[in-house]
Amino acid sequence: MSKILINTQYRENYGTEDEPYWKNKGGGDYFIKGFTGSQSDATSLVMAVRDRIEYSDSFSSETIIGFDIVSDDYMTSFEKSQLKYDGKITYPAKTLEIA
Repeated sequence: MSKILINTQYRENYGTEDEPYWKNKGGGDYFIKGFTGSQSDATSLVMAVRDRIEYSDSFSSETIIGFDIVSDDYMTSFEKSQLKYDGKITYPAKTLEIA
């Protein structure tokens, strides 16, 4: 079995609604566990959960920028860093439950 890793870009508007000044401010990682399908199935699943991840308003937004099918034991770079320096993962990637 595998899981899908979804990567996002978070942006903030440092300007106003009339004169926006958008800056990229990092992003997030999301997992969908228990995946057994093809690349095409993964694409369909990511599109199906898109509205649970992405949002946009006048002052901030989060957008999916990519996804990969990874092994069940895959850890994000941030998770690996926490384990290395803190000895534990305090802030794991978010897991999306699929009904």
